[in-house]
Amino acid sequence: MNNKEVLLKANKAVSAGDNEGFLAYCTGDTVWEFVGDQTLCGKEAVRQYIAKAYIELPVFEVETLVAEGDFVVATGRISMKDEAGKPVDYAYCDVWKFSNGKMAELRAFVITV
Repeated sequence: MNNKEVLLKANKAVSAGDNEGFLAYCTGDTVWEFVGDQTLCGKEAVRQYIAKAYIELPVFEVETLVAEGDFVVATGRISMKDEAGKPVDYAYCDVWKFSNGKMAELRAFVITV
């Protein structure tokens, strides 16, 4: 699989509630930076984040995927519920760095729309 296909399969797994399937596409030392918010270091930190953040299954709408070398840039929208159960829609731009076919780093720019 190329890096774009890996990202799409990972997104499909997490949208289906298969968090462990999603994490299988990440390196053990993955680092996720949510610009202006927080940075997660390691697969366990990501596991805890998605268990808390994805109270109900998120819905991804990927609008653009651009791949160059070890990087994939994805833009789109994501809809998920907050802790109170209220639906929240976001626009995002994710810059993924891959290592040996797995997602190693994420730099995410996310805003509420």
